[in-house]
Amino acid sequence: MKPELANVKACVFDTFGTVVDWRSSVIAEAGSWGKAKGLNIDWVEFTDRWRLGYLPAMDQVRKGQIPWTNLDDLNRMTLEELLKQYKIEGLSEEEKTNWAQVWRRLKPWPDSVEGLGRLKKKCIISPLSNGNVALMTNLAKFGGLPWDVILAPDLVKHYKPDREMYLSAPFYLDLKPEEVMMCAAHVFDLRAARDCGLRTGFIYRPNEYGGGPIGVPDEAKPGDFDVVAVSMIDLAQQMGT
Repeated sequence: MKPELANVKACVFDTFGTVVDWRSSVIAEAGSWGKAKGLNIDWVEFTDRWRLGYLPAMDQVRKGQIPWTNLDDLNRMTLEELLKQYKIEGLSEEEKTNWAQVWRRLKPWPDSVEGLGRLKKKCIISPLSNGNVALMTNLAKFGGLPWDVILAPDLVKHYKPDREMYLSAPFYLDLKPEEVMMCAAHVFDLRAARDCGLRTGFIYRPNEYGGGPIGVPDEAKPGDFDVVAVSMIDLAQQMGT
């Protein structure tokens, strides 16, 4: 382990794409749900469009265009638009809520739970995601994610990449910024965290976007961040656990 990482006391994690496989999970549940409803829809396209609405919805909050709205509710807003676009009608309020909360039921990547468990022996581990407390708590229950605590944007009323989100980790954990490592599969997230004085750990997730329209997976070379890992288990090993 690098000497400068010896004083890292907490690892905080981007979650969607880094810890859990959002795309395959939503596509699978959408497919079975659609089949039961007799809906003939391209659920891969539907899922990608839903995810493409994620950043614009959060930006409306970040720019003050709409009041503070948590991610569960933003997902519901985006879903309402998609239901209109795909002419899906006749759903009950309960069905819409359950469907909007599919983001609470995403499967972890195969190495995530083991890698987090190893890191937990040495560090405090927490999500530092744009998901709200209720979403992240339910996601942890569903996937067996062994968090020590859940840090979330509803605690500070800001979304990443706002500085307030990154600095909430050392603030709530009573640590210095350099004692916290932000871990993510997304370079923009790590650069923003580094600008706030946090350590950074990159985890390569080649299958996050599945060749869809959202983007290509980020890559990093050794030296780009404090740790550059090919899996959660690799990250744990490099952190000495």
